[in-house]
Amino acid sequence: MVRFMRHRHLLCCSYCRVRWEGVKVNVIFMGPPGAGKGTQAEKIVSEFHIPHISTGDAFRLAMSQGTPLGVEAKGYVDKGLLVPDEITNGIVKERLAQSDCEKGFLLDGFPRTIAQADALNEIMQSLGKKIELVINLSVDRSFLLARLTGRRICKSCGATYHVIFNPPKQDGVCDKCSGELYQRSDDKEEKVGTRLDEYTNKTAPLLDYYQKRELLREVNGEQDIHAVTEQISSLLRGLA
Repeated sequence: MVRFMRHRHLLCCSYCRVRWEGVKVNVIFMGPPGAGKGTQAEKIVSEFHIPHISTGDAFRLAMSQGTPLGVEAKGYVDKGLLVPDEITNGIVKERLAQSDCEKGFLLDGFPRTIAQADALNEIMQSLGKKIELVINLSVDRSFLLARLTGRRICKSCGATYHVIFNPPKQDGVCDKCSGELYQRSDDKEEKVGTRLDEYTNKTAPLLDYYQKRELLREVNGEQDIHAVTEQISSLLRGLA
């Protein structure tokens, strides 16, 4: 029985690899700070073998390669200025045109505005591709505040804790080195609230934009990590 099950598992894995070869998984990932996008992105990339592309990564790649757009972007970044949309759009287009995106990609952090969403449509058309799905990790604001403001970091060794989800054995003391735990200024409620407000104000129009195009799917990000992963994977498998 054990041998049969192992053989069956190998057959299943081979079948899945063959099955996904012809499937285009071009997905936009959305969700507020603290929703768990990074964790879920790793799992999606592992299962579907597609690159996780953030605008930050795309900028760094273009700048390190010294592309014309990368050089232009670096000029703005070095001055602490926002990179204009036309440069951002161009860098995204260059990244999506690369060979590792032929079977799909997970786009994170772009688009951020309606103008960028329109530009992405033009980019996809020029590449002969289309966005298959927009997944939004929805999490209640109070849940996000609790998650983001509860982080504590050791001053000595940098170990990370959470007052609710991963508390130290002794309040304010690191389990590993007995160092003092502290809260980063960016994790204080006022700053976290500002970040969440900014995200909500900018993102709400985009959610409507993709909802009208019947591309948006909501996933409850407050669930257990594995439950969230399975729901996202199920949506992506539905593209086959």
